Amino acid sequence: MKQKRICPNGHTYYKSSDCPTCPQCEAERRPTDGFLALLSAPARRALMNAGITELNQLASYSEKEILALHGMGKASLPVLREALDRAGLAFGERSDHDPR
Repeated sequence: MKQKRICPNGHTYYKSSDCPTCPQCEAERRPTDGFLALLSAPARRALMNAGITELNQLASYSEKEILALHGMGKASLPVLREALDRAGLAFGERSDHDPR
């Protein structure tokens, strides 16, 4: 059953899950350009929470490390691979990052 909620910014929305994310606030935060604009909100938040906001930062991670981030799914990998490829970059093979 959907419950009525009001976010700290005053937006009213209805959700049936425990997810506290306001859809209107999330839409306002969505980038309009760059590779992050191509991703779903959970995948975008996963990268941003890990401090990955630029393609050169993304290229220093392996696909396995990126998939280990909470919110990142396999459907985002082709989008990320294509964005890296267009920039002449690729995922790293190995690294010492902690993908929290």
